[in-house]
Amino acid sequence: MTGSRLRSIALDITPLRVSRDFRRLWLGLFITETGYQFALVGVYVQVYALTGSAAAVGLVGLFSFLALLAGSVASGAFLDGYDRRSLLLIAQVGFAAGSAILLIGALAGDPPLWWIYLAVAIHAAVSSVDSPTRSAMTPRLVGRELVPSAAALNQVVWNAVGLVGPALAGVVIVRFGLKWAYAVDLVTYGAMFAAALLVKPMPPEQGEGESTGWPAIKEGFAFVRDRKLLQSTFVIDIVAMVFGLPRALFPILAVTQFHRGVEVVGFLMAAPAAGALLGALTGGWARHVQRQGVAVAWAVAAWGVAIAAFGLVGQRLWIAMAFLAAAGAADVISAIFRSTILQLSVPDHLRGRLSGIHILVVTGGPRLGDLEAGLVAQAFSPLASVVSGGLLCIAGAGLVAWLYPDLRRYRAERPS
Repeated sequence: MTGSRLRSIALDITPLRVSRDFRRLWLGLFITETGYQFALVGVYVQVYALTGSAAAVGLVGLFSFLALLAGSVASGAFLDGYDRRSLLLIAQVGFAAGSAILLIGALAGDPPLWWIYLAVAIHAAVSSVDSPTRSAMTPRLVGRELVPSAAALNQVVWNAVGLVGPALAGVVIVRFGLKWAYAVDLVTYGAMFAAALLVKPMPPEQGEGESTGWPAIKEGFAFVRDRKLLQSTFVIDIVAMVFGLPRALFPILAVTQFHRGVEVVGFLMAAPAAGALLGALTGGWARHVQRQGVAVAWAVAAWGVAIAAFGLVGQRLWIAMAFLAAAGAADVISAIFRSTILQLSVPDHLRGRLSGIHILVVTGGPRLGDLEAGLVAQAFSPLASVVSGGLLCIAGAGLVAWLYPDLRRYRAERPS
């Protein structure tokens, strides 16, 4: 492959070079997201160990989603009306509180389920402030032309830590116990707090922040109601995550299908991130794609194919992990283009609220997916849950593309 072709697909790190504040938040995100993976694996393992129930593991997703939904609606009242750096600092304190609850429960022994569900709910509610705030800051930190590159860099973070974090978490839990996994998560929130302290304040621009409270919430949802393109990106991601994400079943599949232990849970959770990381690192081509809506639809369909194949491989762990990696590669393509469409089609004075709705979809979908996977597995079998979910994802991607012609017709602006 020639040097010019390599450059065309290589990750564009220009946002890290030109924006010191973006670089600081990017590094802080890398550390805190790594810690979160320890807590995520720990919660699934702990709930299944306490109950032996797929439905109980699925309820982690339900309580998390309800808290995220409530937080997303409430945060719409103030996300665009206050300094975004201050909101980011407050969010880190909230995250630390949720992690402390998990740690206290692990130190006490076998906590009641409601204690774990409470901690998960707190974390989800706080994420409805943290994630949209960081997302809304990005265009002002790097400029409009570099938004796709910044989105790809953020995908590198999420998927690099998704690759390393769960695998390390599985080893730590086996060797040292849950309390150490939760302690790692708690400590890492200090990194984002420090990064946010070093970032310049980002108050609302002139003319912004006039709408707060309930009027602000209504304004944000009204904008989505009138934009079919945005609706389509939200709906297609919900389809992918609700039906096609079997992560809540990994503790069960590790034992019943692959006949291994907790360490395999970490490997299964890391596999999609491995593929997604490779996709993000070679995502330089994304800035040249004009028909981004079509790319989203095909990527979601490919995700469904890979998940259904994962469910059909039987005991062959490495082949199963390869299909999960392929699913992750497809997902990161969808994520890059959906994020770019959102950030470039929404004015800055609405970007916090619309990013909040986007985060509700992006992080709420997997939580509903945990519930759906657990309930279907309980009613039928883990195999039926995984395969049916992948097939429904394929069908759903095609249906959304048909129902929303704006998604099929959307073309990105050509760089000047």
